[in-house]
Parts: sequence; structure tokens; C-alpha cells
Amino acid sequence: MAHWYTADLHFGHEAIIRFCKRPFRSASHMDGALLENLWSKVGPEDDLWIVGDFAWGKRSDDEAWLHGIFQQLPGARRHLVIGNHDGAATRALPWDSIGHLAQVEDAPKEPPLTLCHYPMITWEHARRGALQLFGHVHENWTGTRNSVNVGADVWDYCPVQFKAISRRARNLPVNSHWKDAEPRSAGA
Repeated sequence: MAHWYTADLHFGHEAIIRFCKRPFRSASHMDGALLENLWSKVGPEDDLWIVGDFAWGKRSDDEAWLHGIFQQLPGARRHLVIGNHDGAATRALPWDSIGHLAQVEDAPKEPPLTLCHYPMITWEHARRGALQLFGHVHENWTGTRNSVNVGADVWDYCPVQFKAISRRARNLPVNSHWKDAEPRSAGA
């Protein structure tokens, strides 16, 4: 079993293609590509973590359409960390877990990951090197050494695992406010 992370899928959202310069002809083209990418990575025994903004746009209140997209998601367990575009219909889907914040024990001998749709300045175990995974900002910011954007727009529209996230984190800058939030920390 593996954990896979993604954010800001925005299934059904026609305007996100223009807003984020996504390389798709239409929302249905984007939806198909996103699902294909998810299926190319996430195995039948895996956990899929969607760190907010599952769907948006005119169809995001259509319970039958949403359920149809949800049923096409791969993995044994599907989790939603609620984002600003996850309305009542999305929240009502049969997620295995749903909340505004989640902690995931993913890598052996590593502190748990903290998942929140929004970038955070600090979180539990941050002083011990725990990473925070977020979305919300799309392609505008990849994050810092300890807080990494797992959004579809910065990962080639594919979900990602801890190893790749950790590798990217090592190459990101230290958060310029880290010493303000965690002055006794070694820095991340």
C-alpha cells in the first residue's frame, strides 16, 4: 500500500484551464486526462489523498455527475482534505476520511505529514522536520523546504508520493518567516 497526494484537480471547471493555463481543450478533456494520470500511478491497494478542490464549476453541485467522477477514482481508500471549492455535494461523497486537516504517517522513521489545503507557517512536528503538504495556490508557488505544494498544476497533473515530495523539498528555499514562527528550530 502506498500513499499518493494531489490537490486542485478542479474536475468540471472549464475556467481553470484559462486561469492556470492548463493544456486542455475543455473540462471534459481535462477530467479524462486527470483520471488517466491518477490511474497510471495509484494502485488498487493505495490511498489517494486529495488536498482540496476536488471539483468546481457549473457541475460541482450536480450530485450524480460528482458521484460519477468519484466512482472513477483509483485506490482502495480516498480521502479529502477540504478546500475552499469543496461544497456540500463534494463533502457528501463517500470519502474514507474528510476534514480540514490530516496527519499521515507515510514514511518509516519520518514524522507524520500534515495536510491542509492552505499553506501554513507551522504545524505539529514542524520542528522535527515534518513536511506540510498543501494546494490552493495552483502554479503560483511551489512552496518551501518544509511546506510543499502537491497541486496538480505543479506536478504535471499527476499525483505524487512522499519520496518525490521530499526530494523537491530539499531543493526549495527555506521559508523566510521560519525563524519568526519557530525561532528555536534548526530551520527548514
